[in-house]
Amino acid sequence: MFLRHLKLRDFRSWPELSLELTPGMTVFVGRNGFGKTNIVEAIGYVAHLGSHRVSQDAPLVRAGADSARISATAVNEGRELTAHLLLKPHSANQAQLNRTKLKSPREVLGVVKTVLFAPEDLALVRGEPAERRRYLDQILATRMPRVAGVKADYDRVLKQRNALLKSASAALRRGYDDNEGGAALATLDVWDAQLASLGGQLIAHRIRLAAELETFVAAAYSQIAPESRPAGLSYLSSVPEAGADPDINEALMLTELAAKRHREIERGLSLVGPHRDDLELMLGDQPAKGFASHGETWTYALSLRIAEFNLLRTDGTDPILILDDVFAELDAKRRRALVDIAAGVEQVLITAAVDGDLPDNLGETNITRHRITVRDLAEGGRISELDADD
Repeated sequence: MFLRHLKLRDFRSWPELSLELTPGMTVFVGRNGFGKTNIVEAIGYVAHLGSHRVSQDAPLVRAGADSARISATAVNEGRELTAHLLLKPHSANQAQLNRTKLKSPREVLGVVKTVLFAPEDLALVRGEPAERRRYLDQILATRMPRVAGVKADYDRVLKQRNALLKSASAALRRGYDDNEGGAALATLDVWDAQLASLGGQLIAHRIRLAAELETFVAAAYSQIAPESRPAGLSYLSSVPEAGADPDINEALMLTELAAKRHREIERGLSLVGPHRDDLELMLGDQPAKGFASHGETWTYALSLRIAEFNLLRTDGTDPILILDDVFAELDAKRRRALVDIAAGVEQVLITAAVDGDLPDNLGETNITRHRITVRDLAEGGRISELDADD
C-alpha cells in the first residue's frame, strides 16, 4: 500500500496543501513549527480516526476556521480509493469514499493503513494503561474495522451506566423494595447485560491480539538489542479468568459485575470491564514500566511499533510506515536497525528537523526529500507549498 495524494484544508497550520507522493522513502525536512508532523498526523488520522498527539479534534482545526478537511488517495494492489474526512469540532464529523457519502466515518477504516512511530510512543511503556489499550484497539480497528464499532458501542454503554451510578446513587442504595430504587436497579441490570456482551467481545479480541503480538515483540526487541533481557507481554483483565471466547467472557463479566455492584454504587463508577484492563510489558521477570532504563524504554516502544507493522504485514498488505522525528532520539545502533527494517517497506514517510538528524545508512536507499520553508512569517505565518528535491 502507498499514499499517492494528500490534500489538506485548514488542518493545523496548513490553510491548504496538495501533495503528490510515490512509493519508497520520502523525507520531510524543516525546522520545528513548520508543519512536518501536521502532515503525517493527518495521514494517521485517516488511518485511525484519531491523532497520535491529542485526544480531541478541536486542536486539529486551524485557528479561525470552522472545520478541517483531509483527502487521502491510497493505492493497494492496483486499486485506488480516496477517503475524504470533514472534521467539525462542534458537531459530527463527516466522511466520503470516492464520491459516496458514508453514514459513519468508521466506514473509511482500512482504506489507509499506517504504523506511526513518534516520540510520544514512550508513553506506551511509561504511561497509563489507557495508552496501551489504545495501542491494541487501533491495531484491531485496522485489521477488523467492525471492532471499532464494538468499542464505540461499549464506550456509549459505559458512559450511560456511569451516569446512572452517579445520578441515582441514593435510589440504588435503597434496593429493589423501594419503587424508585427498584426501577433504578432494573435499568442498571439492562446496562450490565449490554456492557458484558460488548465487553466480552472486546476482551476476547484484545487477548487474541496480545497473543499474536507477543512473538513479534520478542523478535523485534531481540533484533534491536540482542544483549538485553528478553521482552514479553500479557493481557491483564479486570475480569478474572477471561480468555479468547467472548461468550464465556460475557458470563464471567456479569458475575464480576454482580460481585462488585455494591462497591460500584458506593463509588458511582464502573469497576469491571475492558476499560479497566492493561497490557503488561515485561523485560525478563520485571515490568518494563518503572524498571526499564531510558534506552530500554525506547527499544521497547520501537519494538511495539515494529511488531505492529510485521503483524499487519501478515494480513497481505504493507502498511505505510511513518517515522515522525524519532531519529534524533535514537542512538546510532537503533537508527541503523530502524532504517534496515524500513528499507523493505513499500512506502516510508520520515520527518526530521535537519539532515543531520537522519542516519548515515539512509543515504543507501533511494529517497525523495521535501523541504518545508516559510515564505512570509510576518504575514500570519503562512506556510509555503512543499519544494521537492531528490
